[in-house]
Amino acid sequence: MEVIMFIIGTVLGSFYLVIGKRLPKGEDAFFSRSKCDKCNHILAWYDLIPIFSYIFLKGKCRYCHKKISMVNIIIEISTGILFALCYHFFTGYMLYALLVLASLMILIFITDFYYYIILDSPLIISSVLLFILKFIYFGYKEALISLVSGVALFLIMYLIKIIGDFAFKKESLGGGDIKLSFVIGYALNFKLSLISLVLASFLALPYSVASLKLQKNNEVAFGPFLVSSLFIVFLFQDKFLNLLNLL
Repeated sequence: MEVIMFIIGTVLGSFYLVIGKRLPKGEDAFFSRSKCDKCNHILAWYDLIPIFSYIFLKGKCRYCHKKISMVNIIIEISTGILFALCYHFFTGYMLYALLVLASLMILIFITDFYYYIILDSPLIISSVLLFILKFIYFGYKEALISLVSGVALFLIMYLIKIIGDFAFKKESLGGGDIKLSFVIGYALNFKLSLISLVLASFLALPYSVASLKLQKNNEVAFGPFLVSSLFIVFLFQDKFLNLLNLL
């Protein structure tokens, strides 16, 4: 079954890549045919088989022979591995919630790194799916408590944005980061969501320093670090709760 989950993950990873590249540009991600990013030639179905097409074509377009970005195969393999590992180690609520969060993480990595954008649609869909899962497994009270936690973290992040914008005289946090904080607060309880924010800051720090020094770029995509910390804290929430109890 792990092999099947890996295959499903690679297919979804390829689909997420299409969504992540097209929707921010206002393009149709569901019905238009896939094209080569370089020559715009319409691709055949056998050019789109996850992993295998990239290997068979030696990382080049069949038609213009220009290199295909390695991001494609990295996303496909990463999503496949995440799905297989989630299925191998977890069941029930944890399994389904982790699959939702893994999908959200992949999509945000694509859109925020490429365009510095976090799409509303994945956040809304993820929130709805998590609400349904919590309602099914834990009842409406737990679902509502999580809703309050999500709103609280959203308000905290919005306050941080206001203070940051005033202090730096420019936008300190993107709207997508603030909306993502609602999903973080909803998926985790309030205390764990705060830990997730701190962890995201630590994860982003080395990249931010390197970006400033090497690229002289003041803009850092914070979304991937936020969603990565969410996934990590959700995955090891028992250990983080034990750590909180020791403090």
